[in-house]
Amino acid sequence: MTIRAATLFAFASLALVAPVAVPAKTIATAQQMRFGPFVVVSADKARLVGVTDGGSPAAFLAMIEAYPAIRSLELVDCAGTSDDIANLRLGRIIRQHGIATIAPAGASVRSGAVDIFLAGAERKAAADARFAVHSWLSADGREAGAAQTDDPARAAYERYYRDMGLTAADARAFYALTVSVPNNRTLQLAPRDLARFAEVATAG
Repeated sequence: MTIRAATLFAFASLALVAPVAVPAKTIATAQQMRFGPFVVVSADKARLVGVTDGGSPAAFLAMIEAYPAIRSLELVDCAGTSDDIANLRLGRIIRQHGIATIAPAGASVRSGAVDIFLAGAERKAAADARFAVHSWLSADGREAGAAQTDDPARAAYERYYRDMGLTAADARAFYALTVSVPNNRTLQLAPRDLARFAEVATAG
């Protein structure tokens, strides 16, 4: 089941990455260290293993502080996010740190996790990886399909996709694709489908 719950009143302020509190440095003494929904699997690789939430940006920064050699983030079975605003902030942080995103063989990247995949400075996906998109849902039950064209959520998502390297036209087209599907359904995309909007290399 995918998770996506947008809090629309704050979307207008998403242009910049808001400051987040960074926990005290974690002593990196063992493999498989956990930072919120992130797990360190090697000195230079982490994995997203859970739903992102309001604490995920700080958790990611704490992980990077403890493991500064991390250069890639794997997304294997990712259901999405419980906080769209924090999720887009997380994506910007990932992009700013030059982290690559990888959807390995058999990966299922759904809902808000697709936005995290798009944050990669380099994106790689195995041929059988699958991505699932659908409309956001506001706290009061409103879906994007009922929103006006000048809705702040639309502007925030399109700006995010542009910040992730998509052209203005592709950002508009990708947002339109995501909101063409009701929140309680999903549209399945193969890597070649996603590559219509963003650069996606083939994962070895």
